[in-house]
Amino acid sequence: MKNAVRIAGASLLAMFATLAAAQQQEGLSGKVALGYLATSGNSDTENLNLNFSGDYYAEAWHHNLTGRAIRGSTEGIDTAESYGLSWQSDRELGEKNYVFGRAAWDRDEFSGFPEQTREVVGFGRHFINNDRHVLNGEVGAGFRQAELLDGTSEDETILRLSGDYTLQISETSEFKQTLAVESGDTNTYSESVTSLSADVWTNLAVVLSYTIKRNSDVPVGFEKKDTFTAVSLEYSF
Repeated sequence: MKNAVRIAGASLLAMFATLAAAQQQEGLSGKVALGYLATSGNSDTENLNLNFSGDYYAEAWHHNLTGRAIRGSTEGIDTAESYGLSWQSDRELGEKNYVFGRAAWDRDEFSGFPEQTREVVGFGRHFINNDRHVLNGEVGAGFRQAELLDGTSEDETILRLSGDYTLQISETSEFKQTLAVESGDTNTYSESVTSLSADVWTNLAVVLSYTIKRNSDVPVGFEKKDTFTAVSLEYSF
């Protein structure tokens, strides 16, 4: 069952990505951010974070593909390793409302839940959308498949609530906050990402971000909350 769900989720993401790639380049935009920090001397540490996001707008449709990778080590010993990939398609129902379908996969080698896959459909609303402020909210329901440390799987239905807010501070700087909560019978997963970006050259920006990931129910010996602080150089196209 676990392998079948994983294959189905991967196939769904691949199908959506293929459909988006088949679209004309018109309406396509994206961002790629890379951050790296290495220290040596009394303490040898390495930290790497990679994020990318691609958007395609076609009439009433909006498609988004997002991915991330985080890796950290101290004295040659891995201390963090996390990957994520998500796809969402929105269908506008007017100026304010839209419906969406979402598929997401996460893997975290140092979490009480090494792997989680979710499929959600729901309803969204553009509460604010102007040159300075953008605020969106979503509610949806679907399914989650989680891989546990003992190799077993845990499947359940979930309710997803999410929102994102963007503030255009100036022509060259932007603040963004996203928050998502996915609640099931056995575990509630939440993720908050706060970021501040400032342009440094045409299509290049420096981005400072702070991510909080939390599971409400984790195995003994694991922390419920993980945090990531990153400074990255972002290229927009």
